[in-house]
Amino acid sequence: MGNSGPFADVHAVLFDLDGTLIDSAPDLGAAADKMRVDRGLPSLPLTHYRPLAGAGARGMIEVAFGLAPEHEDFSALREEFFANYEQCMTQRTRAFDGVPELVAQLVALDLPWGVVTNKSARFTVPLTRVMPLFASARTVICGDTTPHAKPHPEPLFEAARRLAIEPARCLYVGDDERDIVAGLAAGMGTVVATYGYLGQQADPSRWGAHAVINFPGGLLQLLAKA
Repeated sequence: MGNSGPFADVHAVLFDLDGTLIDSAPDLGAAADKMRVDRGLPSLPLTHYRPLAGAGARGMIEVAFGLAPEHEDFSALREEFFANYEQCMTQRTRAFDGVPELVAQLVALDLPWGVVTNKSARFTVPLTRVMPLFASARTVICGDTTPHAKPHPEPLFEAARRLAIEPARCLYVGDDERDIVAGLAAGMGTVVATYGYLGQQADPSRWGAHAVINFPGGLLQLLAKA
């Protein structure tokens, strides 16, 4: 590796979860769509839900019912969504193509890797326990592991502490602007994954990330060039 830049002295790689490592949109969409069907509304195709899957309950309820978090019914709908999602969250969720190979290469390079997600432990822990992909993860930081969630940098700091690696020697890869905001605030190298749930209005070139990858293996190319 070279001797300058954010990819030159990488000792660990951290990833967002949904939209970066795993495609959970089918299960998230199914949980929201069940709410529609239960109310006698027509089912919506997954293509409606996928662009907002990265926004979790907020995005799914917006698609299903056109309601924002400020609406008086939002809290009750969110709890119903959570209950539905808990029942189906491992049925259709898979790693994105190329992610298992990327993780295997990181392990082969002896680069510790982990997860920093805003998904609460209620869902993250059982999901990562049943997916073989996460057997080699050194740390998993959930949205409620620390008092703050992204875009605050504290979850990333906590991951670095658990790995005993300086934040400046970590990379953070995510598919949402708040991932990049958090990574930059933590002093980490930052990479946007465009193969996830980027909405049509998203413009990653404006987020200030150090690099953009269009497929998982692009990360290995960045590391190889450093």
